[in-house]
Amino acid sequence: MVTDPIADYLTRIRNAQMAGHLTVEIPASNLKKRITEILYEQGYIFKYTFEEDNKQGIIKIALKYNQQTKQPVIQNMERVSRPGLRQYSKSNNIRRVMNGLGLAILSTSKGVLTDKQAKEQQVGGEVLFVIN
Repeated sequence: MVTDPIADYLTRIRNAQMAGHLTVEIPASNLKKRITEILYEQGYIFKYTFEEDNKQGIIKIALKYNQQTKQPVIQNMERVSRPGLRQYSKSNNIRRVMNGLGLAILSTSKGVLTDKQAKEQQVGGEVLFVIN
C-alpha cells in the first residue's frame, strides 16, 4: 500500500530514467494527471497518454532525453511537502527553483499550478515538489 502517491509518482519516473527506459507506467489519479499535463507543457516529458482500465486507470509517460548526451531532461525531482510534514507557501513567499530555471508544483485552491502561475494568480498553497 502506497501512503504517499506523489512520492511514488516521482520515484517511478526517477527509476525509469536511471534504467534508461523510454516509457513508464504509473497508476492514475486526477492529481497525477494534472501533474503530468504540467510536466508536458513545461517540456520535461516527451508525451503522455491516459488509459482507462477496470480500476483507476494508467498514465503512460514517454520520457525525454538529451539527444547528444543521452542524459534525462529531468535532472532532479525533490518532494517538498510530504504526509508527515506539509509545506505551505503564500504567493509572495514561493521560493524560486534554480534561480528561475527550475519549477515548483503547487496544489492550490485554483488547482495544481506551477510556481509562476501561482504568483501570477496571487494564490498560495501546498508545495508538492520541485523539479530541475
